[in-house]
Amino acid sequence: MFIEVIMKIRELAQHWEENAKGRLTRTGYRIHLDVEAAARLAALSEMYPKRQTEELLGELIGAALEELEASFPYIQGQHVVATDEEGDPLYEDVGPTPRFLALSRQHLHLLASQSDKPKH
Repeated sequence: MFIEVIMKIRELAQHWEENAKGRLTRTGYRIHLDVEAAARLAALSEMYPKRQTEELLGELIGAALEELEASFPYIQGQHVVATDEEGDPLYEDVGPTPRFLALSRQHLHLLASQSDKPKH
């Protein structure tokens, strides 16, 4: 019986993780999808009727951005930024990742400051 309770709590935590919602911006985005993408989105909406189409789009875009960031190549620079546990040098990344992360932080700060402003 004790194991059953733990499993239910774990399932609940997993449910919370799967249904977690991030902060939303005030900025709305209007996009036009090609016919195949629109059909796939309609299929997902039908498969998951408890999710709004906009939620599905937001989650898909978020996942795509995470995957895109992970796909950026590491390009070794000239400057040593740290050493690993064996004492070998670790060089700066001069590829697209640092710029993407810096710009993402900049826009996150801007969007967060806009959402903190009171609505009129």
